[in-house]
Amino acid sequence: MLPTPPPTTPRVLHIIHNPTIPQLGGRRLNRAMRWNDPDENARAYIQDIEYASYGVVRYRIVERIEVDAFPVKRDGFVYTPQTYLECWRRRHTCHQPDAVDYHRLLADFDLLGRIRRDEIDEVWLSAFPYAGYYESIMAGPGAFWCNAPPLEGSENAGRRFVIMGFNYERGVGEMLENLGHRAESILSRVFGRLRGPANLWERFTRYDLTHPRRAEVGNVHFAPNSERDYDWGNRRKVWSYCDNWYNFPELDGDPKLVDCREWGGGDIRAHHVWWFRHFPHFTGQTNGISNNWWEYVIDPNRVAH
Repeated sequence: MLPTPPPTTPRVLHIIHNPTIPQLGGRRLNRAMRWNDPDENARAYIQDIEYASYGVVRYRIVERIEVDAFPVKRDGFVYTPQTYLECWRRRHTCHQPDAVDYHRLLADFDLLGRIRRDEIDEVWLSAFPYAGYYESIMAGPGAFWCNAPPLEGSENAGRRFVIMGFNYERGVGEMLENLGHRAESILSRVFGRLRGPANLWERFTRYDLTHPRRAEVGNVHFAPNSERDYDWGNRRKVWSYCDNWYNFPELDGDPKLVDCREWGGGDIRAHHVWWFRHFPHFTGQTNGISNNWWEYVIDPNRVAH
């Protein structure tokens, strides 16, 4: 087996929008609603990524900012505690368009300046349902699709970076799903110029529904035996070459019969960790592409224009 490269330690600015709710005892929104602790979510997410990447990715939160306010929407709308509670209780009252004003966030937190000054490598936004975040969005010169359109007007950052959007009403499994879609976007671009057997990303993401008896690891929504989106608990047995990816770049082993017990029996977090554990994470190159796929997922500046 090839050696593992030295770990990378991306630096994160974690911005948490967690307003005080007077109507619920003056508590922060996550506590008032009995939702998850965004700091605990972040810690568990970091641990899962380090484990899933075999220690190759070791995120560090270098600054944490908790904001006692609701973020501004693209059209200037801002929830109040009262209007947000009404939104949550009666969903049809939630503001549309939902999208947050990313340019306001860039300005308020000097995000482009922090990237230019090499203080941080990416940004995590944690908030509540209907905050208006994309799961991920790429900014900077040459930014490209990252489960969202590239963020225009951010070119003077000097380099590309990703802004993640997390929802603390949900858990670590959903955070890993956001990262999974980021990985799908980036690796699709990395391998986009390759055709046939050279496109190892296309091979990695095969599942039985599209490639009968030739499933490999699948994608974020489809495990090897899934028959529909999010079908991670399917007990149907299928042949899969998933274990061969543990021996990358040797992919010629025999398939084995698998079902949902292989990846956690339907648990979102367990499936996503299992999926990421199959990513190549070694030194060297194959077909001109790094054998460490995390290199691209974590640092989009490594992706060719």
